[in-house]
Amino acid sequence: MARNDYLHLSEEKSREIEEKLKLPLKQVIRRNNDRDRAKIWRPCYVRDIEKILHHPYYNRYTDKTQVFSFFKDDDITRRALHVQLVSRIARNIGRLLGLDLDLIEAIALGHDIGHTPFGHAGERLLGEIYHCRTGRYFNHNVHSVRVLDKMFNLNISLDTLDGILCHNGELELREYSPSPISGFAEFDEKVEGCYIDRDNVKKLIPSTLEGCVVRVSDIIAYIGKDRQDAERAGVKVPYAGTDNSHMINNFVVNIVENSFGKDSIRMDEEYFEALKKAKSDNYERIYLADSVNEQYNTCLKTMFQMLYERLIKDLADKDSLIHRHHIDYVNTRRGYYKSETAYEEENTPDDIITDFIASMTDDYFIDICAHLLPDAPSVKYIGYFDK
Repeated sequence: MARNDYLHLSEEKSREIEEKLKLPLKQVIRRNNDRDRAKIWRPCYVRDIEKILHHPYYNRYTDKTQVFSFFKDDDITRRALHVQLVSRIARNIGRLLGLDLDLIEAIALGHDIGHTPFGHAGERLLGEIYHCRTGRYFNHNVHSVRVLDKMFNLNISLDTLDGILCHNGELELREYSPSPISGFAEFDEKVEGCYIDRDNVKKLIPSTLEGCVVRVSDIIAYIGKDRQDAERAGVKVPYAGTDNSHMINNFVVNIVENSFGKDSIRMDEEYFEALKKAKSDNYERIYLADSVNEQYNTCLKTMFQMLYERLIKDLADKDSLIHRHHIDYVNTRRGYYKSETAYEEENTPDDIITDFIASMTDDYFIDICAHLLPDAPSVKYIGYFDK
């Protein structure tokens, strides 16, 4: 046996396990349905989970901002923890509703993989430049799909990609009812629609109950945790409400009480109003607070613009960082789903630069600006011993 061969369970053992553990195999829609067929030891959505976990950008969650960028504090949430919290909350709900926990996990772990450095502030700054140059809109949920489906050609299932596209944790609803999708042709239209019309991203509806669970769990995961981080960062947030653990527990219980045996995910009016108010309070007192946004709106905005313009110029130099750290990197890591054309031949210069900046961690962004842009402003961090 060659060392690189993949072992397979015998058909006899597979049938025995399937019958004893009642693990029926489910096949799903992929771009290439001849690849990634479900096996008893690697069911369809487990394949998606593992593709996402082993994706080279998954590790970058660790150094991407959730809300607070300029604090050297190991106890402030990074995006890596956020996606795990979303997965845990959604799996708790899904388990009690009898849903597919592997699909929930795949959607949750991949939903922010296209997120920019510096959280939603970075998404806004990059989106403004991209729209100004192209007339198209940048949204992190759409870009998460692009990373997995286009840049790296991972053959992720339609159900997982649709859940990622439609997670939109900024839009709360009392009831989430799935909207079935016919296939990749319809999905591709939804994706393209988000690039050309700003409002389309707000109209996205997941095609599965699992996607609906992840969508509401995204909100539950951040509204209380962001308050904890605000307190840790010294941002004055005079809340009189419940703490994070109570919020998570009570929203989960209420959703299960109202959703079990139903064809939608719902909560009662009292809890929906509480969710809306908690999110509104967070926007007023945290996300839009001057103390949080001061450096985003000044030096970081200038840094994004300067870096974008420099990278556009550097595209012509095959030995530049944009080639060595991004284009060559993507071409060598596109998996065994090799494209007939190279990454740089498939994409416009603006898409390539946007892909590169969106893929950066906070630290890499700061370091590449210092390396390429000696005249760029610099951000000021609050250090471990400054408080």
